[in-house]
Amino acid sequence: MNDDNIIVCRCEDITMKEIRDAIKEGFTTLEEIKRVLRAGMGPCQGKTCGPIIAREIVKMTGKSMEEVMTQKLRPPFGGITFKEVINDE
Repeated sequence: MNDDNIIVCRCEDITMKEIRDAIKEGFTTLEEIKRVLRAGMGPCQGKTCGPIIAREIVKMTGKSMEEVMTQKLRPPFGGITFKEVINDE
């Protein structure tokens, strides 16, 4: 089975082929993959795709999982209402 067309990051619609191509180009950390492809930048913030991408990096580069999983975690981003904007001085 060809798994290149599997959607890894559903938030940003990133396929396994795009992830593998980025790793082949030399982007071998979660942070680099995130910056290049926007994988992990959707509403789930990489909770679903992060471990899958990390596993692929480990498989293709031979790095350890601990080495790959040093992703910077940020708090969830939330929107603001127009009322909050208007009332802000």
